[in-house]
Amino acid sequence: MRHVIALDVGGTGMKAALVGTDGTLLHEARRATGRDRGPEAVVETILGFADELRALGRERYGEPAAAAGVAVPGIVDPANGIAVYAANLGWRDVPMRALLSERLGGIPVALGHDVRTGGLAEGRIGAGNGADRFLFVPLGTGIAGAIGIGSEIEAGAHGYAGEIGHIVVRPGGIACSCGQRGCLERYASASAVSLAWAEASGDPKADAADCAKAVESGDAGAARVWQEAVDALADGLVTALTLLDPRTLIIGGGLAEAGETLFTPLRAAVEERVTFQKLPAIVPAALGDTAGCLGAGLLAWDLLAASPDRPADRPADGPADRPAHRSADRPADPEVSA
Repeated sequence: MRHVIALDVGGTGMKAALVGTDGTLLHEARRATGRDRGPEAVVETILGFADELRALGRERYGEPAAAAGVAVPGIVDPANGIAVYAANLGWRDVPMRALLSERLGGIPVALGHDVRTGGLAEGRIGAGNGADRFLFVPLGTGIAGAIGIGSEIEAGAHGYAGEIGHIVVRPGGIACSCGQRGCLERYASASAVSLAWAEASGDPKADAADCAKAVESGDAGAARVWQEAVDALADGLVTALTLLDPRTLIIGGGLAEAGETLFTPLRAAVEERVTFQKLPAIVPAALGDTAGCLGAGLLAWDLLAASPDRPADRPADGPADRPAHRSADRPADPEVSA
């Protein structure tokens, strides 16, 4: 059975899959990134994990993977296959494509940015399917964005397109690690809400999920914290939609797990702020935490489809082919870690 290897590398954990020609997740596994052991160890963990998947694919499906796709955080140079920099993993200028291809027997390898890769999957087979223009915004530890045009993601001239988390929404506000003050992600990310609610509640262990539950139970203090985050998010999103005019605005990440506790006030706040702009559909992401892995698989199939000497069946776009709902198996892995 023809298949590819897909890897989604995060700050603390990695998700991996073998993906079939129709987009089916044939096998899924997770593993700790192990960043506490240093960047060289992280790279070796990635290579070893991919090699294990290659061996499993050969044994289970009668042939090795035809290609591999890997999504990594930070600054990425997809054209040259370089993982340029990732603060949370500590690496610089890692020739990821070359290293993976060598470890995997010379197969072609595609490298992508984690958020843009997740956006690729959401656009083709998730919540953005059918939208000619969309913006995917995951609200997690930070906030980033992926600009969808047709079935592709716009990376920008230097690979920095979509960094909505660093739009300044509160001039002179909280200092951000990027060097500015008042950035969106310092007010509306899951980590920002967690910090604000921990302070407001007096519980240092409280997080954004706790804040959402408190909002739902009618806690006035939680409602204030939540609304401040929603207002900041709406300010940032209106700036983005003024520039990009997306047909669909897809919100994902940990904060989106609050469901309508987030989406009802967010839709209202965005609608209050638009004037001449066309209001996009504001919808939750559909693929959850599998989006990055699925996107990495799409990158691998795209790479094969672009090579005239390498026959490939690119997975069809469309609701009928949403692999998030079709998995051949979800085996337990004793080494798996979130």
